Amino acid sequence: MVSSLDKEKKELALRLYQISAFKFGSYTLKSGEISPVYFDLRVIISYPDVMQKLTDCIYKFIEDKEIQCDQLCGVPYTALPLATLLSVKMRQPMLIRRKEAKSYGTKKLIEGKFQLEETCLIIEDVVTTGSSILETTKDLRNEGLVVEDAIVVVDRQQGGSQHLDKNGIKMHSLFTLPYLINVLKDDNKINEELAKTLNDYISKPIENSKPKMSRLQMSFTKRADIAKNEVAKTLFKIMELKKTNLCLAADVTKTDEILNLAESLGPYICVLKTHVDIIEDFNDDFIKSLKGLAEKHNFMLMEDRKFADIGNTVSLQFSKGVYKISEWTDLLTAHSLPGSGILKGLKSAMSNKNQLGIFLLAEMSSEGNLLSKEYSGQTMDMIKDFSDIVAGIVAQTPNLIDDAGLIQLSPGCRLEESGDDFGQKYNTPEYIINEKGGDIAVVGRGIIESKNPVEVAKTYRDRLWAAYENRLNIN
Repeated sequence: MVSSLDKEKKELALRLYQISAFKFGSYTLKSGEISPVYFDLRVIISYPDVMQKLTDCIYKFIEDKEIQCDQLCGVPYTALPLATLLSVKMRQPMLIRRKEAKSYGTKKLIEGKFQLEETCLIIEDVVTTGSSILETTKDLRNEGLVVEDAIVVVDRQQGGSQHLDKNGIKMHSLFTLPYLINVLKDDNKINEELAKTLNDYISKPIENSKPKMSRLQMSFTKRADIAKNEVAKTLFKIMELKKTNLCLAADVTKTDEILNLAESLGPYICVLKTHVDIIEDFNDDFIKSLKGLAEKHNFMLMEDRKFADIGNTVSLQFSKGVYKISEWTDLLTAHSLPGSGILKGLKSAMSNKNQLGIFLLAEMSSEGNLLSKEYSGQTMDMIKDFSDIVAGIVAQTPNLIDDAGLIQLSPGCRLEESGDDFGQKYNTPEYIINEKGGDIAVVGRGIIESKNPVEVAKTYRDRLWAAYENRLNIN
């Protein structure tokens, strides 16, 4: 006898096919794998009847499995509406896990009221490797919640269940890909040939089912080995050797002040950052002395010029004029706003093609800045064609970088959370490294304006490095 749930599942499977929640053809997955089937359950939000049926099925499925929980949490973002409807139907509290913590207000990553040791049931739409569920689980467990079960609408059966099981999570899938194939074949929605293609695809040995290791899980030594930019390689090694990920922003206007800072603070930093156009007594001897101190104390020089013009103009700004920046800096900053021409222009003016690392501004730390998420994404796309000259990005969030060979520079660091009159927001060393994903934190006035810059610089160095080591242990 066919149970009520079995009948509803078959009807729902056909309805999902009807609204193109899954499609057959040739699709490139996030992992880069070519798949003959693609699931896009986001489309269900346009069909309230489907959302209702799916919610009802999941509800009955949970009852059949006799799963108990104190909280529900949908994996961002497709599963959020499902978790919301289930929360109402089950009269069960719900939590929301942000993909990134807010930089203002409570700065919470997990929203909602909960108690330590409460059990949380995860809701997800589609599982391939299970990496998204693991990311959500990690954040929930970090808050003291217990995660042991996950409800999944579709299991592609490509290693996700086994991977989750190894991490203490039992996955319960409403549908599996073989089940959907059989339902659609029996209803003549797909033919025998397509069914065979799909079944052959499922039966293939699973390749690369283990999620790609995040840069946040990797030591600077390992990342040096995969960095494509030679200067980035060297910088990673300096950071590990000196055990520092502190960048000093030497934003003062006299050459003697900068040289004194470089001499006294050089042992504790990996980068000294300048704004050469604010220096009132700039001269060639100053550059010679600064380079000597950089070599003596083993740190790199960064000119924070933030180039933002067309390629030809930028090439002249970089190599000509009073400052002749190309002759002395190791690192420099630039905007991606003008397009790839700016990188071509900078590259054309480089005296040594292997001795410059560019940091593109993907995000800014100032309140009200206009760099949108779309802009940030386009910046990352641009880097792919210039990996030989781009060392990293200036950014404020942990998930922009896919290539672990790139370095994230994060400004706005103070020992205590604060702000200034010009909209600059400051976060603690621990927050910069662990929440914002910074590899190197930029500190300026917090050190320079202190009564004892050397001792304060040591404190920043120690707290930033401890935060980096803690990040490795957590991940």
